[in-house]
Amino acid sequence: MRLREFIKRLEAEGELLRIETKVDTRFEMCEIVDRISKSEAGGKAVLFENSGTDYPVLMNMMGSDRRMAMALGVESLEEISQRIDDLLKGAMSPKNSLWEKLQMLPLLKDVAKWFPKRSTSRGECQEVIWHGEDADLTRLPIITSWPHDGGAFITLPMVATKDPETGIPNLGMYRMQIFDKHTTGMHWHRHKTGARHYDGYKRRGERMPVSVAIGGDPAYIYSATAPMPDNMDEMLLAGMLRQKPVKLVKCITNDLWVPADCDFVLEGYVDPTEELTVEGPFGDHTGFYSLTDLYPKFHIEAITSRRDAIYPATIVGVPPMEDAYIAKATERIFLSPIRLAVQPEVRDLYMPIEGTAHNIALVSIVKRYLGQPNKVAQGLWGAGQMMFNKYMVVAPEECDIRSKDEVLRRIANIDPRRNLIWSEGILDVLDHATQTTGYGSKLAIDLTEVSAAPRSLNVPRTAHPVGGVELFNTELAKEYGILILFAEREHRDVVDIESYVTQNNLTDMRVVALFDHGAAGSMTLSDLLWLAAANTDPKRDIRILNQTIIIDARSKRPGYGDNPSRFPNVVTSHPDTIHHVDSRWEEYGIGEFIESPSRRYRKLWLAESAQWE
Repeated sequence: MRLREFIKRLEAEGELLRIETKVDTRFEMCEIVDRISKSEAGGKAVLFENSGTDYPVLMNMMGSDRRMAMALGVESLEEISQRIDDLLKGAMSPKNSLWEKLQMLPLLKDVAKWFPKRSTSRGECQEVIWHGEDADLTRLPIITSWPHDGGAFITLPMVATKDPETGIPNLGMYRMQIFDKHTTGMHWHRHKTGARHYDGYKRRGERMPVSVAIGGDPAYIYSATAPMPDNMDEMLLAGMLRQKPVKLVKCITNDLWVPADCDFVLEGYVDPTEELTVEGPFGDHTGFYSLTDLYPKFHIEAITSRRDAIYPATIVGVPPMEDAYIAKATERIFLSPIRLAVQPEVRDLYMPIEGTAHNIALVSIVKRYLGQPNKVAQGLWGAGQMMFNKYMVVAPEECDIRSKDEVLRRIANIDPRRNLIWSEGILDVLDHATQTTGYGSKLAIDLTEVSAAPRSLNVPRTAHPVGGVELFNTELAKEYGILILFAEREHRDVVDIESYVTQNNLTDMRVVALFDHGAAGSMTLSDLLWLAAANTDPKRDIRILNQTIIIDARSKRPGYGDNPSRFPNVVTSHPDTIHHVDSRWEEYGIGEFIESPSRRYRKLWLAESAQWE
């Protein structure tokens, strides 16, 4: 399904907004889409028909459950999950007779149909070719999202590389900052396949060919984000999703292969002998800026495109946004492989939006023996991209892990000395709370033997400020034993939460969480969960007082004690951009006015920059 075909379907299904008036790719598009994506059920996709270039821009195209399913050609993501479940069960079940083995042949034949096919002719993505100086990135409507971003970024690139030893291809999604007309950054995290390929070329002393596909079938875009096993072609997944092979064409200037029907292709190379360059900051999917670091440069030698190309883009920031629905699809699609191949006792897996993909995971299991929840947690923390998870809840199979009410009722009855599983390991490089980049502590909560019966709790109506705590919120206290506190307006490096709890007779509370003063009043409970997961390192920021779990979920002053050396700001639009979009809303012609989410989140700001200075 070509991108234009997908747009027609979106419009036919009432899932598309068209904006005919000119909209600036610098900040304005982002602010509009941020408002729409945080409206009810993810809003709609947005097609900016006048970007100031020759190409329209499509955004938020997979930003709801329905559009995500449409992008993958199904009515429900459960269809794909069931398809994979059936495939794996058939492939992994014992075959005792010749007849049972022969019955596998149609299955193997179907799988073979999904493998990508290489074409010797040119593709639609090569109808227009720009070489040398004409291969100018400023011709494309590349967006600048947030005020402290390092520049414009390509946000939905499908980066094609291959292993220099084996020749096995990879198609991954790594943001690309525009440095000039012909050069970008290549944001390869150390744990990613692209970085491994880069290291291989560096050892060989060879220049690394790289091509970047943009657009085409939404199934390609999704597959580039998926946590595929290393050395497995992402276009095989796209073929399985579409039930037909992806047609590939060879690039003009190198030996890499890309989908024939994508919209743009950037062809070039990375020189491993070249010094790394500063990339960032970037308003990231964590809801915070990822700060500057050193990454390789990508040099562009040619740009090819369709004649009718459309430029797809996404924005990331404070959840919920489009990436949350992409992550939700991954959760459903990859549940069967996890259950059948990694952890057979797993019954369900849920990664709530507030966890921004890696910070929070809930899993229900069939428990049969002592220590099994520990085994499941440690096993999942060693399984592919689940290694980046920081907080995990392990629940019994009868628990509905998507029900906040049921999960919180069980948490209200835990014994912190018995039901917490502490560990250390790999974390996402974007986790800003840990002292060491990419490594830190983890915490699992074992609910498998914990009752969901309501507790009788004593919740005082008033509390006196003590030790740097100024305000409290009892909304969750009576039913769940969770007390929300807010620090004094002036930040202190140390706040005596224990004294506040003890002196105000709050020892009945199971969880007490302290937030920055700026979070008081304006943040929803969903916002507070997002902040608590993002701003904490479990071993440093969680303490046990008798039967009470105390969490310091505040921003961390850089370099103080065991705090990280740098601490980022929350991602929001600048007030000037907010005012500009407010004033033009009727001109956009997209319906009822939507207030800017940034007005609320700016109360969390630490400084007028990407980080706490």
